[in-house]
Amino acid sequence: MIDPIRAARRARAIALGAWAAVVASLLAWTLAGYPGRLCALAALPLLAPLPGLAAGRRYTYAWATLFAVAYLVFALTELLANPAARWVAGASLLLVFAWFCSMIAYLRFSRAPRV
Repeated sequence: MIDPIRAARRARAIALGAWAAVVASLLAWTLAGYPGRLCALAALPLLAPLPGLAAGRRYTYAWATLFAVAYLVFALTELLANPAARWVAGASLLLVFAWFCSMIAYLRFSRAPRV
């Protein structure tokens, strides 16, 4: 049987690591020819959920999953439409998906036990 407390801690650590990787991947778009200011501007909104993610607030994890969808759509669009940026778009897509899934896992494992 899975220990929900340990699993929640692990999912939270993975979510924070994936969050940092998503920020780094957005900044890596400069290697595909995107302007650095635009990449920094795209990464800036990711600072909004950081305090709640670091504190382990379930409400923040819940709305941050919806927040991640915009980055999923952007990476998928660039993967399909921009041949020059496919490698960075693919990496970004995988990282955002990992962030999304780890937040869902944290929400699943950290919920109150049923009585």
